[in-house]
Order: sequence, then C-alpha cells, then structure tokens
Amino acid sequence: MPATAPRFRRYAPDIRAAMLIEAGLACLARGGITAFTIDNICREAGASRGLVTHHFGAKEGLLAAVYAAAYQPMLESLTRQTATGASPDLATLIDRLFAPENFNPASLNIWLALWGEIATSPALQAEHRKHYALYRDAVAQGLQNLALARGIAIDAPGLAISMIALIDGLWLEQCIDPDLLSPARAKAACLRLLTPILGTFG
Repeated sequence: MPATAPRFRRYAPDIRAAMLIEAGLACLARGGITAFTIDNICREAGASRGLVTHHFGAKEGLLAAVYAAAYQPMLESLTRQTATGASPDLATLIDRLFAPENFNPASLNIWLALWGEIATSPALQAEHRKHYALYRDAVAQGLQNLALARGIAIDAPGLAISMIALIDGLWLEQCIDPDLLSPARAKAACLRLLTPILGTFG
C-alpha cells in the first residue's frame, strides 16, 4: 500500500500556536539551539510545517514567541499577589526568582540557547528589550515599595539593574554547578547586596 501523509488533529488556532511554542521550548531544553529545527518542533507538536509559517511567519518568529514564553513564568512570579491581596514583599520576590523550578538543566539549556541567538536576531532583540523592561520594572517596584515603607530614598531602577545582574550570574552558576551554589546561598547573596541600602529584612 502507498504511504500516506501523517494525519494531524484539529485544534483552535491559539491552542495550536501554544503547542508549537511549547514544542520549541522542549526542543531547546533537550538539545539547545541545534535542536530548534522546524522538523523537530513539528514532530514534537504533532503539527505540519505549514502551521509554523501560518502562526509565526518563519522560524525566527517562532523563536521570538518562545523567548516571550520563557520569560512569562518569571514575570508571573514577580507580579503574583499574596493571599491577602497585597503585592509580594521583596524577600518573597527573591524566593520566587530562585524557586527550584527555575534551577535545572532544562532551564539552563533554554536560556543559554536564547541568549546566544540575541546578538544576531532582531526579533529576539525586540523581545528581550520588551521583557527585560517588564522584569526590571517589577523588581524596581518591589524595591521602591520596601524603601517607601522604611522612609528611605533610593534609585529603584538603578538598584534593580544591579540586582538583576547579580541574579542572572547567580542563576547561571547555580545551574552549572548546583553543588557549588545552593539556592539558599544565592538568596543570601541578594540580601547582602540590599541590606546596606535598605536595612535587614527577610
């Protein structure tokens, strides 16, 4: 009998686009940027190649959507309200940034792959600028809230940039060698940066 083309299930467009994005993240997690191919992604998602073009225009468009999706859990952690309805305090935000689900080889593969592509991808550069600004503003707001509660004047945006740089470096080191740097030590390093400016908290 002649071979037949694979049959794909029908999904709503937004669900199918989300499935392609999740498949892209899975490919990056397993094999980095070399695994981020249209064939691999379509196989993972159970989709045809034409759906990538339909939803994202090209592979670069899908990669940009994957970048936004990779940022989303972190932004949601930073902006999630507490059980009382209040904004999270800074110690809680630090705990969320260093949550166990963010410290694993899969996350490391995803972010190293995405960061490595930013220099040559205008689409990724645009996504990075947009999401880094949201990240910086969320951290700055947490810092500003704490400073206002204590009657302290600070440069919240500038301090947020320093804190994010520290967090990125600690996160990278912890993913590379968990035995060298535990999440607890990483959080303590952040608190040591902030304590001289904002006082002891936790």
